[in-house]
Amino acid sequence: MGFGDLKSASGLKVLNDFLSERSYIEGYVPSQADVAVFDAISAPPSADLCHALRWYNHIKSYQSQKSSLPGVKKPLGQYGPAGVADSTSGPAPASKEDDDDDDMDLFGSDDEEDAEAARLKEERLAEYAARKSKKPALIAKSSILLDVKPWDDETDMAKLEECVRSIQMDGLVWGQSKFVPVGYGIKKLQISCVVEDDKVGTDILEEQITAFEDFVQSMDVAAFNKI
Repeated sequence: MGFGDLKSASGLKVLNDFLSERSYIEGYVPSQADVAVFDAISAPPSADLCHALRWYNHIKSYQSQKSSLPGVKKPLGQYGPAGVADSTSGPAPASKEDDDDDDMDLFGSDDEEDAEAARLKEERLAEYAARKSKKPALIAKSSILLDVKPWDDETDMAKLEECVRSIQMDGLVWGQSKFVPVGYGIKKLQISCVVEDDKVGTDILEEQITAFEDFVQSMDVAAFNKI
């Protein structure tokens, strides 16, 4: 697996395709996986690679605190889609069976079987069982209508909408949209979305949308309703 050479156009294209259905390199929150891939990129992706550019700008905002992000940084070649050669990566990762065993190792390695490790195992098993037994809590959601304004009447509005919809994260679902005239031949994108309140806020939406600075001048919340 891997992205190939992330300093080349082909490597960035692989990264863009990989992020078209993901918010992060691994999981649903920024992690050391994102830091490892970010550090391998020499310059921001071009505007036509909107998924990679959205991710790049988002991870860039964590640079001052990247060492505190969760996870353990692995060799670059262990991230990304399968079947892409990566000359910068280290030795090939372990077999899938080994990976599966690592994923299932929730409580540490077997060589820590002392009294303290046994106690911690029991505590974690109890915590896990307690979490599994809880009924799902009611998920609070909101319906939001956004106004996204371009720079001028020459802005490619179709591309602007494509960039906005490329923003994907857990708890966000895009809805209908339309172009609304605002004067002097300029139109704004009016687009709706439904968000889970505990996962997505208007501040992070504004941060990621305005990151497409080649197309977006500003973003406003036109309507906000609890569901």
